Amino acid sequence: MKKLLLAGKVILGAGLLLISLNSCKNETKQEDPKEVAEDANEEKFDTINNKEDDSQFLVDQAEVNLAEIEIGKLAQTKSTNPEVKKFGKMLVDEHTKSASEVSALAKTKNFTLPTSITEDGKEEYNKLNEKSGLDFDKKFADMMIDGHEKAIDKLQKAAKDAKDQDVKLWASNSIAPLTAHLEHAKLLKQDLDKKK
Repeated sequence: MKKLLLAGKVILGAGLLLISLNSCKNETKQEDPKEVAEDANEEKFDTINNKEDDSQFLVDQAEVNLAEIEIGKLAQTKSTNPEVKKFGKMLVDEHTKSASEVSALAKTKNFTLPTSITEDGKEEYNKLNEKSGLDFDKKFADMMIDGHEKAIDKLQKAAKDAKDQDVKLWASNSIAPLTAHLEHAKLLKQDLDKKK
């Protein structure tokens, strides 16, 4: 009888273990802030495609701003190069300003935006954070060139194709400052490439 009772407890224990392991597997991972915003906008503008395109543009801009702010802060704390630190501070200042403009614009259009750094942004941040010294500075300059070129392309497209006039105007007005950032990043890269 005791053996039978013991065997029953072992089977019951194994069953509970399996159930608890399965429930751990089914726990949902926290959703990426960008996906949450996109899903919310899709639900709102399911039947109005032009609004969905404009909302997607602003979601992308918010994502860029959030990442650039964090990367700018990292450059200020991790780099030993005064020019890289200065560029990092400028990034934080300019993208904080841009983030508040995008947020205000999105609010007037009833668009939802990500409010914290996205998975892609974290990935870029982590790649940069792995570097140190001159490698950090060079990777930072490369990221700034690549990121600003992509952002300018999106701004030019929205300045031409956005359906909402306010979104179109904001995109158009944002091209010049980002082009200045890009030129600054290219000069920074030239200086860093001379160093060994």
